[in-house]
Amino acid sequence: MPVSRLLMDRELGQALDGVPMTPNGAFDLTDIAATREALRSFAESVAAGTPDDPSVVTEEYRVSRADGPDVPVRLLRPTAAPGPLPVMLWFHGGGQVLGFAAQDDPWLKQLCSRLGCAVAAVDYRLAPETPSPGAAEDGFVAYQWLGREAGALGLDGARIGIAGQSGGGGIAAATALLVRDRGGAAPLFQSLTYPMLDDRNLTASSHEITDIGIWDRSTNILAWQTILGDRAGTDEVSPYSAPSRADDLGSLPPTFIAVGELDCFRDEDLDYATRLRAHGVPVEMHLYPGAYHAFDLFAPESQLAATFQQTWFSYLARKFGDAAPDGHRPGRV
Repeated sequence: MPVSRLLMDRELGQALDGVPMTPNGAFDLTDIAATREALRSFAESVAAGTPDDPSVVTEEYRVSRADGPDVPVRLLRPTAAPGPLPVMLWFHGGGQVLGFAAQDDPWLKQLCSRLGCAVAAVDYRLAPETPSPGAAEDGFVAYQWLGREAGALGLDGARIGIAGQSGGGGIAAATALLVRDRGGAAPLFQSLTYPMLDDRNLTASSHEITDIGIWDRSTNILAWQTILGDRAGTDEVSPYSAPSRADDLGSLPPTFIAVGELDCFRDEDLDYATRLRAHGVPVEMHLYPGAYHAFDLFAPESQLAATFQQTWFSYLARKFGDAAPDGHRPGRV
């Protein structure tokens, strides 16, 4: 039995047994079109089977810019929470080559309802159609728009956080770097859930995780080649494509990072947290034992997933609450 399976949390192992696997793992990037369609169908079936929360409404916006296509943004907001609402700019997972903003609606609505905050999910452009850092540029445009239009949207422009998951976590980190480097108003925080940060695949964990089937080394290498083309692994890669490439991590917002022990991103995420702290950035780092990539999505009923969600929701509530004007504190978790 592979060592990774021996170390795996029991509930997560049971969930993994039920995950459909191709010869190239759960996400076959040798046929991106088919995998995108399968992911969309799965997400839509989950949404159809999840009772809708009428207390959260969804609005669609298209953010225009002078030098490129509009950026679609999906704004979720709780109707009962008093405004102006804090808001989390959200980047979905999918290795920057898969996925779409609406895929996270079921649990993002739960987050909105529980925390009394809004979520602005960015439908950023994917690779290979849009090479990196196109996705981070979309994130920067969306962040500027939120700050500019917060009042008109019933949002609190002083309480905008940036967050993302997996590939979207990497885009969230790159967006935070762009905001810092271009002189924008700093976000309240950046929340990076098992983020995809480093195209070089040199860490111990990137060599160790090869046989789980959930974003193993081979999948990650192919994803970065799709994102960067011939630039992958060379000195030509910008920090706005792979945030681990940034030499200076100073003046970034307080950061939350979570990753599993059996995630190929483990060591690049731990390194990023350590380097952020060395540059004076407050960091809250969580390492989940026996957990593989996206464990909370594949095993949402597990104890580890429940622990992660409670920890994460608590962090968001504290950050939104710390900056809240009197009478506008978010809900308890």
